[in-house]
Amino acid sequence: MRLNQYIAACGVCSRREADRLVEAGEVLVDGVPARVGMILRGDETVTVRGKTVETRQKPVVVAWYKPVGVTCTARDPHAEKTIADAFRYPVRLTYAGRLDRDSEGLLLMTNDGALIDAMMRGANGHEKEYIVRVRSRISDGDLHRLEKGIYLRELKQTTRPCTVERLGDRTFRIVLTQGLNRQIRRMCRALGHDVRTLKRVRVVNIKLGALKPGQQRKIEGSELETLYSMVMPGEKTGSVDPLKVRKNG
Repeated sequence: MRLNQYIAACGVCSRREADRLVEAGEVLVDGVPARVGMILRGDETVTVRGKTVETRQKPVVVAWYKPVGVTCTARDPHAEKTIADAFRYPVRLTYAGRLDRDSEGLLLMTNDGALIDAMMRGANGHEKEYIVRVRSRISDGDLHRLEKGIYLRELKQTTRPCTVERLGDRTFRIVLTQGLNRQIRRMCRALGHDVRTLKRVRVVNIKLGALKPGQQRKIEGSELETLYSMVMPGEKTGSVDPLKVRKNG
């Protein structure tokens, strides 16, 4: 299997991020710097940032309320506070999908690289629900435009149709099925509105619920089974085998 697949299946990070680590020289195979696209036989020792990567981890998924001010990255010398600073768990977990520094709410943390890859593929159309408050009153017409899709000039892309529900003069609920960079903020700005607060309250079937900023809860039982069935149809929860990672992408 490919090296990036192996690293992702071990729960270190996504395949794309694994390639970045390889390019940065932070991945060794049998003590030798790895190459992007490298194929493993299966008996090599793989180390990432000096730590040996272990296989066959039991998948763990945790719902965490990311506070405002935390940057979704493990390391960033320019970030005041990163996930590594704010999130603690006995098992090494990585975020499945991002929230920008100024946003808050539900972030799924897991050691299942295959789940991370499935969650981060925009083409899969997984729902993410947000509560948004803008600084000035937003009209019904603008809400309708958000729902139909907004052309984002800087990204040269029109957003997918989505579900929008008014909650107040300046507040609305929006359900997206894609994850463009700072998408909601860009959509609102295109209509002349600045976002005051942005909170993610649901990812697929997992809800933020009563969690407060910084709090977390482990996803288990039928809730976890439903998540896997919706995000990775055909995969049995708890049976992820790095040697059988699907060859998608």
